[in-house]
Amino acid sequence: MPCSPISPTVGITTEALDLYRVAHLRSPQLSIQAFVKTMCDLHGVSFHRHLSRQFSIAFDLYLQVRRSVAAMVAESLRHNTPDWHVKHACPACTYKLTDEPELTFSLLYAMDGNDSLKRVLRRSLDTDESLGTSSELPTGQQLASDRYLSRTFVDQFARDSTTAGDEDAHLENLCEARWKNMDDTKTKKAWGIYDETGIFVAVCRHGFSLLVADMVQSGELAKYPLAIVSKLLDVFGSNLGGGYDIGCQFKTTLDNSSLGPLARSMHHTCLVGAFHGHAHRRLCQLYSLTTYIKGLGLEDLETCEQTFSKSNSLASALRYASVFHRQQAIDTYFEHNDDFEVYANLSDFLYNNYKQALDILSDGDATLPNLMRDLKVTDVAVFEGWLAEEKVYLQSLTREPEVETLQMEYWQKLNTRNAETAQRHALEDHERYLKLVQALECKLEVEKRWTPHDGEWQRVGRLVANRKYQRALDRLEGLIVARIFELTRMNRAGTGYKLRKHIAKALQMCSVAIRTALTTYNTIAGSMHPPRRTLKWDEVVEYAFLADFDLLRDTCTDISRHPWSSTAACSVMDLYFKTCRACEEIERLDIEVRRLITYIRDEERYLRECENQLQATSPALAHQIAIHRNTRGRFNSRHLKRLYDISKLPGFRGTLTPGVSANTSPGESASIANAQIPTRMIVQPPPVHHTASSLAVDTQDDLDDEEEEDEVVEQVSRSLQDVLLVADDFSRLGIHGDAEE
Repeated sequence: MPCSPISPTVGITTEALDLYRVAHLRSPQLSIQAFVKTMCDLHGVSFHRHLSRQFSIAFDLYLQVRRSVAAMVAESLRHNTPDWHVKHACPACTYKLTDEPELTFSLLYAMDGNDSLKRVLRRSLDTDESLGTSSELPTGQQLASDRYLSRTFVDQFARDSTTAGDEDAHLENLCEARWKNMDDTKTKKAWGIYDETGIFVAVCRHGFSLLVADMVQSGELAKYPLAIVSKLLDVFGSNLGGGYDIGCQFKTTLDNSSLGPLARSMHHTCLVGAFHGHAHRRLCQLYSLTTYIKGLGLEDLETCEQTFSKSNSLASALRYASVFHRQQAIDTYFEHNDDFEVYANLSDFLYNNYKQALDILSDGDATLPNLMRDLKVTDVAVFEGWLAEEKVYLQSLTREPEVETLQMEYWQKLNTRNAETAQRHALEDHERYLKLVQALECKLEVEKRWTPHDGEWQRVGRLVANRKYQRALDRLEGLIVARIFELTRMNRAGTGYKLRKHIAKALQMCSVAIRTALTTYNTIAGSMHPPRRTLKWDEVVEYAFLADFDLLRDTCTDISRHPWSSTAACSVMDLYFKTCRACEEIERLDIEVRRLITYIRDEERYLRECENQLQATSPALAHQIAIHRNTRGRFNSRHLKRLYDISKLPGFRGTLTPGVSANTSPGESASIANAQIPTRMIVQPPPVHHTASSLAVDTQDDLDDEEEEDEVVEQVSRSLQDVLLVADDFSRLGIHGDAEE
């Protein structure tokens, strides 16, 4: 590859360029300069900084050649239709079959923002920094990828980011104060030195990247998830389930946006991941947490966190890249990760989930009946009733009754007026509070002003004290949330020394704040009548589930009378719902296993036929298809062995017999079946000769005409070919026994 179009003095071999490409994809921290210095050391050449620039030019040219070749191969395979990548990103999610049962969620995905992949905004001296404009010269290079959402597409949802008239929704959402990306005042702001402040991605439950959008000069605004949902609804249709760490708030935003009617008509469901869900309010968990959602299986919807743990290694190489080179690096990374990591481990994902589901069912069958007997529960339907009762109870805590609110305000104004009168405070304040008291008396229809000896005065005084108690508990709970998340981050692999020291200092400050809040809480709890239960420092820091705080609240209803409030009942109820989700997981996995084995068969057939057809007209394209087919073949051999292991698990209820793809439209669906080969590439299958001994059809005498007989023979032969194809694959792997039979 030359480094200059006219008179090059340096040329880079394609082997060296490809070596750097693969090494950089495996270890994005490897920079061009480090690689060039390494090559210079190996060849005994002194390093000059111009060599890095020359290598960079040649590498861009090499990547452009690869993209051009990939585009020609995609055109020959008919993989260049709009949104082809999104529609066929994951074989287990998108390769649907004709006779498979309907799932509650046709596609499960997770989405989230990540602010690691920032890019510095470069400005010239004559650029007004207050305008935030960039001085980068247009290079004419644009990334052609249906994985990446354009800024224009995303910006059309900017007006939906802050919906008007939803003040009540903000009041009802008790989780809002816990999450930075729920606060508009924080998400609108970003550091001025950055143009792109991160990425917002959507991945399927198996880890395949679906969509990527740049977060531009902002935090995690609502327009990014809205753009993701809009594209996914357009591509996949109805019954989608999307996990988001602030799914409760996003559901309100989505309903009030321009996408609201479409999302409701297509039954889109906003969910909360299992890890982040435990930092939400208990009421939010009952509606959105993965454990209690029917049809979700064992999916935790935290795939984005796993994706970011690997993609964060790109950060150092993207800080000062151009717009095009940054997007190219991100897109290339996700493409390589999908092909060589996620697809390679797909069968392991299915195996591990199947084994996990079977283990949960085994434990549930062994322990659940005994626990139910101890609680004197005779029917599992009781657990659904307990869940409904808990929802009703916690819903009653979200808003204070209007009459009680007015009474407490009236009591506080009376109390303030008496104190000020006794202490002879300013007359103006006295008159102002007197007017407020009179206004509240009119609203409450109070005929005689309350005094400290009245029953109403004492009753509402207890309500005020109870409110202070609950707010002190809220403060303590919020600090515990921060502590748990900081501890998790401090122990995360890859956290540098300076960041660890910073987190350690923050934890010290947080510990002081927790002790102060705990002291305040215990003081208020001890002054109440009757005194509430005080908390010890060791007890507070050991809380595993933050929802435990909600059940400490005191209301007019004594929750101790409800069976679901006890620890034992909660454990049994969670075990029951886990077994329900395990059954649903097995049902989904049975479908995904058959999808994968059908995809392997159909893709192998299609690629081989296209390769044979192109051998005469375009040997170079045929060679590229052969490379892709051989790479897939190595992974598919491993998949077939793993799928065979799944079939041997005790409790396996699926089948390894390939099915028939439901995607038959050449322009839209998976162009893998023979019906989707381009017209100039269609290869007629060889004739199949049938003999009486090969097809023992006893009902031949009952056939009325010759056409019906031919149809039956064709169906039987097609089924035999499918079975033999799978048997051959198993034989090559050295697997014998039931599969070969």
